[in-house]
Amino acid sequence: MHSFTLFFVAMLALSVGLRFWLSYRQISHIRAHRSSVPVAFEDTISLDDHQKAADYTVAKTRFSRLPMFFDAGLLLIWTLGGGLEWLDQTITTYELNPIMTGITVMLAFMLISSLLELPFSVYSTFVIEERFGFNRTTVKTFITDIIKGAALALILGVPILWVILWLMEQAGEYWWVYAWAVWTGFSLFIMWIYPTLIAPIFNKFEPLEEGATLDRIHQLLQRCGFSSNGIFVIDGSKRSSHGNAYFSGFGRNKRIVFFDTLLKMLNDDELEAVLAHELGHFKKKHIVKSMLISIAMTFVALAILAWLMKNEWFYTALGISTPSTYMALLLFALILPVFTFVLHPLISLFSRKNEFEADAFAANQTRAEYLVQALVGLYKENASTLTPDPLYSAFYDSHPPAPVRIAHLNAQT
Repeated sequence: MHSFTLFFVAMLALSVGLRFWLSYRQISHIRAHRSSVPVAFEDTISLDDHQKAADYTVAKTRFSRLPMFFDAGLLLIWTLGGGLEWLDQTITTYELNPIMTGITVMLAFMLISSLLELPFSVYSTFVIEERFGFNRTTVKTFITDIIKGAALALILGVPILWVILWLMEQAGEYWWVYAWAVWTGFSLFIMWIYPTLIAPIFNKFEPLEEGATLDRIHQLLQRCGFSSNGIFVIDGSKRSSHGNAYFSGFGRNKRIVFFDTLLKMLNDDELEAVLAHELGHFKKKHIVKSMLISIAMTFVALAILAWLMKNEWFYTALGISTPSTYMALLLFALILPVFTFVLHPLISLFSRKNEFEADAFAANQTRAEYLVQALVGLYKENASTLTPDPLYSAFYDSHPPAPVRIAHLNAQT
């Protein structure tokens, strides 16, 4: 057995073992604190709401173990079990050109994987979310979303995949630099068209109606020096009762979006504070920084791929007998998460730093107590646990734990 095969299996076992241990810690920690509301929330969160959040989080965490083990087993079947080898040999018999063969192999792989993983999505939506009163997705909407997503993936994914594979085949030793430039441009293009062309495929967007709320938002935008291409309300209640707010796009194509569920949860003071937080990400250039980090990581990943695909052992160690550019790309995409999971705390640390800065910006633009009230309301309505395990949270949560975040804001009042 090749040494890289052993390394891959060891890293996969480490990743799965670590994730299972973290889920065990999360469940144990939440159950240990289920009987009482944390002191900082005693006046704002009832015991019933606290226990609902605990039970909801435990249910989701416990269920997450099933797809975790399933995905690990499926990865072994695709690689060492000969699944990709069989798929490649089957499609190669059609004698397509190398690029079309690669695209067909990848599309077939994605179709099979999606069908195999579909039951987990169904259970999560129609059992867990339904049990705790959050699901509003109908079977029709669920199926329609799948069809729309698949069509969008074909329309946008196939052309960029063709370009990348063509570069890998024809652009010489430094194909990865050209591929990186193309991928970066494509990603920016998707971000630019998302608010006006992609998001409306799945949801309805209505301009926020005239009134006091809109006036306050315009005043806040003026103070922050933020220009947008409109302020919209999305019909998030069509799928879930969870609430959220965000802005998307860049340049002149930015949109501010509120979930209709959020507008029902918060008053104008709280809504303004939530928007000020989102604007804080813009003013502190968090989005730009995240984009630059992502672009840099893609550059490094493609450089590694360019080196790996030159080595025959990369293919044979992962169950592939015939090297090809498309198989190198597919194998790399499959195994990369196995080797990068241990880096999640660093990503979370960076994200949490940004959240603290955005909170501070919101506290300066409105009042810290309004953002605290809004966050507590969201924790309650979304059944977010107030007592996550610190280590689990360090791996999985992009936002600071509720007690830490609220204490940070209270210190600024």
